[in-house]
Amino acid sequence: MGKKRFISKEIEDFYNEVSEESRLTGGLGPLEFKRNKELIEKFIPSPNSTVLDVGGGTGRYAEWLANKGHNVSLVEPIEKHVKLAQKRAKKSNKKFTVHLAEARNLDFIDNFADVVILHGPLYHLQDPSDRKKAIAEAKRVLKKDGILLGFAINYTASMFVGLLQGLIHDESFFNMCKEELTTGIHRPADNIPGLLVEAYHHRPEELKEEILAVGLEYIDTFAIEGVAWLDKNYFVNISDKKKEETLFELIRMTENDPNLLSFSPHMMIAAKKSR
Repeated sequence: MGKKRFISKEIEDFYNEVSEESRLTGGLGPLEFKRNKELIEKFIPSPNSTVLDVGGGTGRYAEWLANKGHNVSLVEPIEKHVKLAQKRAKKSNKKFTVHLAEARNLDFIDNFADVVILHGPLYHLQDPSDRKKAIAEAKRVLKKDGILLGFAINYTASMFVGLLQGLIHDESFFNMCKEELTTGIHRPADNIPGLLVEAYHHRPEELKEEILAVGLEYIDTFAIEGVAWLDKNYFVNISDKKKEETLFELIRMTENDPNLLSFSPHMMIAAKKSR
């Protein structure tokens, strides 16, 4: 009998081949990491909060939160990531726990956490019923007035990358974009290496509807990279301190603008368990 699988073989194989550990250090990764931390910190209610990091990967965010004094439990379905996260937790000054499991079946009691972070589940669960289960589980383990922070990929993300890099004129890439723009389903083009494995790309209003459907109280939706990554000299300017400050001010000014949300590759939704 084979080992229990918590996620599809395609997703597990993808992450066994690529380095999630280094993803946040290249390309737009540093911007995503800095912004995610900034946004998460807005919603940590108090010191020593209990935080559940679901789909927490190799533990970069869990380690950061633990070092801030919070009680952190990481849940991750990829065994490779769990082993790396366990090593990180062992070396960390402030420990956090690591669990091999997945978002639709959390092994935590009701009313456990002050904050639940859904990092990967909303974009790796293509079936809407699976996403609903994951959000409902997050709600179950949240304390009353607890906060859910859900991260999603925007339905326009590949289109903008394709336009900026000239890939939009590749037929298979364009067909991939068309499916994302019409159905939200992402299936990577076979002839272009390095694309994310099967995923779901949300429209901002659809993400809100999924949160409301399980009875959570909607707070707001935030652009992560915002429009700043469209700066034609982004990778030069982001290394200049003054220009970086300008770009971050622009992101913060427009982070909740509904007319600009779809320009951001990633977005974060915040919701509260009021009942």
